[in-house]
Amino acid sequence: MRSSLLDLAPLRDSAAFRRLWLGGTASAFAAQLAVIAVLFHVWEETGSPLATGLVGLVSAVAMTAGSLLGGTAADVHDRTRVLRWTTLGQLVAALGLTVQALPGLALGGHSGVALVLGLVAGNAFCAGFGAASRRSLPARFLEAAQLPAGIALLHLGTQAAMLLGPALGGVLIGAFGLATCFGVCGAALTVAWWTVLRLPRVAPPPGSGARPWAMTWEGVRHVSRPGAVRGAFGTDLFATLLVMPVSLFPMINDLRLDGAPETLGLMTTSVAVGGLLAGVLSGTVVRRQRLGRIQSAAAAVWCLALIGYGLSPVLAPMLLCLALAGAADTVSVITRGAIVQLVTPDSRRGRVSAAEHVIGAAGPDLGNARAGLVAQLVGAPASLVGGGVLALVGIGWIAVRNRHLRDFRRSAERWTDRGEQ
Repeated sequence: MRSSLLDLAPLRDSAAFRRLWLGGTASAFAAQLAVIAVLFHVWEETGSPLATGLVGLVSAVAMTAGSLLGGTAADVHDRTRVLRWTTLGQLVAALGLTVQALPGLALGGHSGVALVLGLVAGNAFCAGFGAASRRSLPARFLEAAQLPAGIALLHLGTQAAMLLGPALGGVLIGAFGLATCFGVCGAALTVAWWTVLRLPRVAPPPGSGARPWAMTWEGVRHVSRPGAVRGAFGTDLFATLLVMPVSLFPMINDLRLDGAPETLGLMTTSVAVGGLLAGVLSGTVVRRQRLGRIQSAAAAVWCLALIGYGLSPVLAPMLLCLALAGAADTVSVITRGAIVQLVTPDSRRGRVSAAEHVIGAAGPDLGNARAGLVAQLVGAPASLVGGGVLALVGIGWIAVRNRHLRDFRRSAERWTDRGEQ
């Protein structure tokens, strides 16, 4: 039983990793508060699932642009310095969201929504720019044998933030208003910035003097060539682009649960409950060899659970399906992250980590935008069920066709600066 539990050795052995973990958790908590507040604000102003989907689209575009630039920056500059400036940028955006939500200053209507979307874009750009540096630092702070456990711990922090953030956000909005919710978001980002300021300097890897655009293109080629990394990314893209539920939460909340902000928060919280439980038991996953097969199976469970959520008529089975989806997502993210970090040389890790962030963060945003557009035409349940079926087909196709992912063994993987071996 003890071998199934979360491995805490990375937190015990590395002070730098502890600070990185704390800052990442605080940043994730802030992000969850912001998501619930922005979705509630936009839905209240427009009543349109297309508009809530637009939040995801704006965030995805800004985050993708930031990630492409930030990946190269992480391989050229001190990664902790990059992270300090980008976290500060997120803090400024959070303060802007707080000010615009103050009762005496709120614009309201389409002008208010446009301002919120602009601030969301600024926050997403900074988050994307710093993501590659944040994701590539565990490999510099931990021994290779501890890396999968470290990734599991980082994801557990994110799931804990997902558990507490949306529920607290719903309570704060209902009791004190949007400005208070955004203010708490800013406080959490202040904690994240403080932890980043205390991280040690991380010198750029050798051979980082090439032209930035040439380095970016080299990173794209590294990700796109056949191998386990491409299979892992493709599996995640099918799952997130075709079956993401978050932009549909307000619509389903109105249709089935009378639109209360508390139940809206419970939906995202339920995803986090499953993810948190899976994270606590992640020792079972990080000690396994066939990480590629585990990721494929977890992605399939994610799709099936969200199909069940789309078909559920009442609260209890809805929340149960969302919890199962959260558990599957945690397993998929841990295995994908371990595969990527284990086969990527440090000289390219920033750019590859940027690509992983685009897929892991901007991919769901695009998936939410797609879900909102389809729901506008055919309704939320049909959007989830149809997308889930198509995603299952794509995940199965990759599992059959990509032997690198299917046969991936953790103990057999080694990297050099020549790339995947």
